[in-house]
Amino acid sequence: MAFELLDHPIVFAQPARWSRVAAWHLHIPFAFLLVDLLRPKRVVELGVHNGDSYCAFCQATAALGLAADCCGIDHWQGDGQAGDYGSQVLEDLRRHHDPRYGSFSRLLPATFDEALRHFEKGSIDLLHIDGLHTYEAVSRDFYSWLPCMSDRGVVLLHDVAVRQQGFGVWQHWEEVSKDYPSRLVRNCFGLGAVAVGEKIEPAVRDLLALPEPRWQALEGLWEVLGQANERRCADSGESKGARRSWARRLFRKGSR
Repeated sequence: MAFELLDHPIVFAQPARWSRVAAWHLHIPFAFLLVDLLRPKRVVELGVHNGDSYCAFCQATAALGLAADCCGIDHWQGDGQAGDYGSQVLEDLRRHHDPRYGSFSRLLPATFDEALRHFEKGSIDLLHIDGLHTYEAVSRDFYSWLPCMSDRGVVLLHDVAVRQQGFGVWQHWEEVSKDYPSRLVRNCFGLGAVAVGEKIEPAVRDLLALPEPRWQALEGLWEVLGQANERRCADSGESKGARRSWARRLFRKGSR
């Protein structure tokens, strides 16, 4: 059956987690959709930071009633691109995350290499890589974790569209998108979806294979939905100044 967006109303849900860091905000409707299409049994995120993307995966998992376990991995100390920060970032995230998702999700303070020992081969259906964004770092993360991906596995790569300040995800994307079925969401710094499993979920395959005009229409919809969520966030107290300040840090200092 061909992909039909209206079969997946979770796309229109309002995100429960909405931090001051806007790097992932416009991708949240896509995250909701992907969880609905893939129905993952295990979700892992490398590079959680404030948790907007990770909590979107958890929110969709809970809303859809999926029997899944989720794990968000970060050392929560920052880096040369995200900037340095203290324990308050993880503490704030736990206050949101633990009461809502603690029954099926855990936040694991660790490096990505340290965390690998917790996951057996072929066990992860959805992996989001959003750590250090140099070419060397993202390639290492991708290939280190690739054996852990299931035969239905999908990997998401964030910041594919950023080509400055040491960001090299775009180089890695150009390589892996030639080897696997893939599609790029071009708004909000770029999010690449790579189907690395040998048995791609039919619904995911249909989404990735959409004709370019329909894909562009979806990109436009995700952007409109994300902007609507931003307006709701602004109405609840988020200042435009804070968002502009974050944007200046991204393009002047390479933070995300």
